[in-house]
Amino acid sequence: MKEPKVMRGCFYLFVLLSIVSALLLPALAAAQDYPIMNRIADKVIQRYQNSTCEQLWQKKSEPKPAMEQRVVGLLRSDPQMRRAFLDRVAAPIANRMFECGMIP
Repeated sequence: MKEPKVMRGCFYLFVLLSIVSALLLPALAAAQDYPIMNRIADKVIQRYQNSTCEQLWQKKSEPKPAMEQRVVGLLRSDPQMRRAFLDRVAAPIANRMFECGMIP
């Protein structure tokens, strides 16, 4: 009678591993597909981490440079790249903005 429980446990483990793989593999593949985007994401993260809150508030009110506008345009036109970029930068930027009182 123990065999069905063992088989069921193995089945659930297989399903869990399949789901985890399905969620992680696309993110890893996206990171490799966009090496330039990864460098830009690293720079964006560093800018937020190395700036004071006052600097971030000041930059928020300034117009965006042409290069930044082009990058935003690329992200708007490529949903997969946009997702990879946001997956990479969202948490560090949101944490810093929270610390600086820029988001509730």
